[in-house]
Amino acid sequence: MTSSDVERTAALINAVRSRIAQVVVGQEVVVERLLISLFTGGHILLQGVPGVAKTLLASSLSKALQLDFARIQFTIDLLPSDILGSEILDQRTNTFTTMKGPIFTNLLLADEINRAAPKVQSALLEAMQEHKVTIGGEAFELPAPFLVIATQNPVEQAGTFELPEAQLDRFMMLHRLDYPKPDDERELLRRNTRLKVDRRESGAVVQTEFDAIADEAVASNDDIVNAMQAVTEVHVSETFIEHVVELVNRTRSHPALELGGSPRAGINLIKASRARALIHGRGYVVPEDLFALAEDVVLHRLRLRYEALADGLTAAGVLHELLVQMGSAPAVAGADASAADTGHSNGSQLADDRANEAAAQA
Repeated sequence: MTSSDVERTAALINAVRSRIAQVVVGQEVVVERLLISLFTGGHILLQGVPGVAKTLLASSLSKALQLDFARIQFTIDLLPSDILGSEILDQRTNTFTTMKGPIFTNLLLADEINRAAPKVQSALLEAMQEHKVTIGGEAFELPAPFLVIATQNPVEQAGTFELPEAQLDRFMMLHRLDYPKPDDERELLRRNTRLKVDRRESGAVVQTEFDAIADEAVASNDDIVNAMQAVTEVHVSETFIEHVVELVNRTRSHPALELGGSPRAGINLIKASRARALIHGRGYVVPEDLFALAEDVVLHRLRLRYEALADGLTAAGVLHELLVQMGSAPAVAGADASAADTGHSNGSQLADDRANEAAAQA
């Protein structure tokens, strides 16, 4: 990879971040995770309480990159055909016509995915894995790029259906959103006070944050394709692969875990690390990429044993323990990208590995 590839992708990422920051205050780590999913062809599940800008983030990203956007509100009475489409009989010609559903888009927001029945949730599996859907026995290719951004609410679990492990494993990352910091929330409130009223014919509507999203894109499809290609050229050393294999195997052999990371966990960890390295201006991955992404990529693939649950253990605590054993000791499990970039409490072995990988790349 040349320095011009890195600079070109960095310019694209900075432009996207600047555009989204005009509407969404804070949440820089979430924006990074969304870009990682887009550049690697993965899918992401966002978990957070209502009002933390999950839908606004997805809508802002689609307009910034000129991507077709569709939103599906998952409810208990939703049917698979409401997502995929169906065949409709034309009584005049006695023939069937295929009506494509909202899944035929570039960026699909599956809002509150855990409120739909498992049959509806499984309708996304083929699309997420193979980028195609089957309607009436005929396969249809989905647009490219194709990204599913699903959301779920961690509270109000009445009337919800927990996603099974098979479907959770299809998501490259599960990112957990928190409330904004006090400074960010102050700026959010200031911006809200500047919203006006839109007059429409004889009436008017009060503006929302969605009305503040600019329609002009900051990048084209070619820019996205170039970034996706650049990610595949990021150098991954044998040492880094050994780190990934070690982490995944530790999750499988830990006595508190009934279910560890699947092979897809290791694959996605490397893919996500390559994209994160490029986003941070590097043409090679370093151990910090692994430690920064471990919670988002690995945690939702772990399941505790009943005995561990009875003892009060958590999957996040077990993952943190494994990362400490491997040489990283963030203050809390799932330290964000900024904490990882500062080299927070990393062991000497981690520093040696980073130096070795930088020398190998040079």
